[in-house]
Amino acid sequence: MNQLYPAIEPYEEFFLSVSDLHTIRVEQAGNPRGQPVVFIHGGPGGGIEPVYRQFFNPEKWRIILFDQRGCGKSTPFAELRENTTWDLVADMEKIREKLGIAKWAVFGGSWGSTLALAYSEAHPRRCSHLILRGIFLLRKSELDWFYQDGASHIFPDAWEKYLAPIPEAERDNLLAAYHRRLTSDDADTRLEAARAWSIWEGSTSKLYQSPEALERFGASQFAEAFARIECHYFINKGFMDSETQLIDNIDRIRHIQAVIVQGRYDVVCPMNTAWELHRAWPEADFHVIPDAGHSMTEPGIRSKLIDYTDQFSG
Repeated sequence: MNQLYPAIEPYEEFFLSVSDLHTIRVEQAGNPRGQPVVFIHGGPGGGIEPVYRQFFNPEKWRIILFDQRGCGKSTPFAELRENTTWDLVADMEKIREKLGIAKWAVFGGSWGSTLALAYSEAHPRRCSHLILRGIFLLRKSELDWFYQDGASHIFPDAWEKYLAPIPEAERDNLLAAYHRRLTSDDADTRLEAARAWSIWEGSTSKLYQSPEALERFGASQFAEAFARIECHYFINKGFMDSETQLIDNIDRIRHIQAVIVQGRYDVVCPMNTAWELHRAWPEADFHVIPDAGHSMTEPGIRSKLIDYTDQFSG
């Protein structure tokens, strides 16, 4: 089973102004003359973590990572204005152009898979490979499953804590109830809702719950950007023309060498979504990891992703 590559530090970090309001943080690691790959983090609102660099052979890959609008070290923090899927797609093009890259591999899991599909369908000639994990297409059925009724039946203990900030009278639409609180003028109200929202996701992301993950998801600063930006995207239906947009446009990327990796017991992004994408796009390699949930650091998912970063490195 593949292990992570040794930890490395970026060889470059810079801040890129992408609008009059937003500046995003970008870093490069690995081999400056290696094959370019852009890593798209989850959330939206999750920010980049050092471990993400370790999925790539640093001698072969030029690894580009960036904090999406409003999170990580990007500014302004937790900002919802001018923050849509298509703003992020445009940001990726600005990064690619600034770095002088003609074509790059695109790696994304969870929300990162959503943005990877949106970007590649908009700019298919700029993508050499796609590595997708924990597929999320941002459809109503997927949002209802995780935030209204579905995953709650598997994690009723964690679900109680998710429900706690919301009065009984508002629980018929939890997404809307959370949105009201996460956009409240009151800082305490926002933080209480943000921590409950974020810890719910942290509680369900792995086959075996991780105390370290819960601590990270529950940290106030991480939670505020993560919950606010996620809820903003979800209540706006990902700013898509239709909820089937990403599958409807799959012909645009059918020719790109790609892989889909999915945990069998992924509760955050259940396997049915990955299966539907696989059926629409059989040309992409498809792997179900039988003993994994949602997290990319679970052993089977980690190993399969590294199989493909090694294979696609040329």
